[in-house]
Amino acid sequence: RKMSKHLGNVLDPFELFERHGADALRWYMLCGGSPWSARRIGHEQVEEVVRKVLLTYWNTAAFHTLYAGVNGWTPGTSAPPLEDRPLLDRWALSQVHATALGVTAALENFDSQQAGRRLAQCIDDLSNWYVRSSRRRFWDGDPAALSTLHECLYVVTLLMAPFTPFVTDEVWAALYAGGELDGGQLPDSVHLAGWPSVDGSLVEAELADQMALVRRLVDLGRQARAESKVKTRQPLGRALVAAPGWTALPAELRSLVSTELNVGSLEPLSEAGSLVDVTVKANFRALGRRFGKGVQEVARAVAASDPVSLVAALRAGAATVEVDGAVVPLAECDVVVTETPRSGWAVATGGGETVALDLQITPELRRAGLVRDVVRLVQDARKSSGLEVSDRIELWWSTGSQELTAALVEGGGRLAEEVLAVSLEPGPPTADLVARDDDELGLRFWLRVAGG
Repeated sequence: RKMSKHLGNVLDPFELFERHGADALRWYMLCGGSPWSARRIGHEQVEEVVRKVLLTYWNTAAFHTLYAGVNGWTPGTSAPPLEDRPLLDRWALSQVHATALGVTAALENFDSQQAGRRLAQCIDDLSNWYVRSSRRRFWDGDPAALSTLHECLYVVTLLMAPFTPFVTDEVWAALYAGGELDGGQLPDSVHLAGWPSVDGSLVEAELADQMALVRRLVDLGRQARAESKVKTRQPLGRALVAAPGWTALPAELRSLVSTELNVGSLEPLSEAGSLVDVTVKANFRALGRRFGKGVQEVARAVAASDPVSLVAALRAGAATVEVDGAVVPLAECDVVVTETPRSGWAVATGGGETVALDLQITPELRRAGLVRDVVRLVQDARKSSGLEVSDRIELWWSTGSQELTAALVEGGGRLAEEVLAVSLEPGPPTADLVARDDDELGLRFWLRVAGG
């Protein structure tokens, strides 16, 4: 309903400022819709900006600050030249500079909505793909990763400053104020800095397309895991992939798919139909509007078709059936397709791309999965205990499960590395420490800061 003093449904802007911050309201008004269109506004809409844009940006900057500090990294720390950095780093810089080009063009055309969309997508790419896929490198203090994120946040902060002046100035003060760039000193405020200069040579369109394929395949693999109810922490032996462009992907990007899906190996899938049982039937609601009384003849033609061939043709946009000597074109909405993975496999397909997961879990894979479960429990305990990310710990464990015992003995080195344990001992400690129990695993463990 339109705001009206008479109806008493007017929002107090100062209440919005106090609850969500002025930056969130500015972003919503600038980027939440066309200026000439009516739009809904309220706490829910502004809170969404905080959650999806501002907090994501802030947390990404805070993540960099945390791991730069832990590893003693400064902007003066030498980093490999761009051509020697991992493809993931080059992709992140490519996305940021492509965004800078798009945002600049949009603002020159007075289109703040499009500029905001580009920025929000870029922030999401950095946080939910680049940072998440590079966590191990940040933990290890990799100067290439820290330099890349620092360079990306520099451009993003400058681009966001006109939209969100307060949060960007806070980030600028923490990361860039008083620093040096190209031999000159950076100002104390982002609002005294110039608009970012864009290096078009950093924009790699082919790499962007390849990474988009990687992300789609990872999404399909996660979908297959979810449908099979096999959690991501459980390693699997292999995945089969069928997708245009898959064979041309660099080994580095294939490895990224393997890591994200937590599978031991990736193999080409020549025929997805060999792993799924496919059935097809007519969608009478869709076909009835087109063919009326003749829908039964079309339905019989669909039922008589080879299901695998028909589905492949539907996804290629070239499906037809023959009815009384006439060729009848079909769209995907005209046919109800049911794909049932064969026993031992989880299969997900979309857009002509398929990922199939081999669900056979060997004893070795099972033990590796148990170690990952314990890593999660200990990391949660570290966090709830208020430990710093760099704190080393001493760890003791006890279990009545022979399988879990074998897993911890076999994978103890990896567990200790993941949770920063300087010692990992079976049995209760001699000191009086709080025991932590997990009934699902049948595990009890104790921890303390090393030397405590």
